Amino acid sequence: MSDDTLVQIQELIDNAQASLKTAHALLREMTGVSDSGRERHMTRASTFMSSGAASGRVVEGVFDGQNMIDASGQTYPVPANYASKSKLVEGDGMKLTITDEGKFIYKQIAPVQRRTALGVLIQEDGQYKVLAEGKPFRVLLASVTFYRAEVGDQVTILLPSEGEAKWGAVEAVIPKHLAETAAKATLGTRHGEDGELSPSLGE
Repeated sequence: MSDDTLVQIQELIDNAQASLKTAHALLREMTGVSDSGRERHMTRASTFMSSGAASGRVVEGVFDGQNMIDASGQTYPVPANYASKSKLVEGDGMKLTITDEGKFIYKQIAPVQRRTALGVLIQEDGQYKVLAEGKPFRVLLASVTFYRAEVGDQVTILLPSEGEAKWGAVEAVIPKHLAETAAKATLGTRHGEDGELSPSLGE
């Protein structure tokens, strides 16, 4: 394949992406429906520069908590096990290499600043979420399974330091029974006059 042909193909792809982006913008204007989180990820993705030659097609984008979104709004599925083990946080910059054999290889290239939050694992609308800071954050099922977490367990999640987030990355899990045991040990117990056990904060 000649260099001219490759350049022409790249121009066609760029034009298609630009057209798709314009179409999305027009649709939002007509319907008034906008996903601010998705818009934020698309804008961040557009700031990444392709990092040199690679074997296959390279796409750069932003992790939205479950998938990667590129600057044109195209969505690429990120393997849940990879996202869980890598503790990817919503907003992380990523690079996807699609090899000539059709294999998808993801790599984190621009992690966002992180902060931690402690919450409780719940189930809502058939999905696992962590209730932290008065708000439910979605978490990957793969993470819940990996840590063998159960509803009621205390969970530490990673969140982006700035901006809003819908997803949290599970960092650690404190099983419910261990949390209760620790709380009892901290409070201590004493026998009341009626023989009942009651918490003691120390004398």
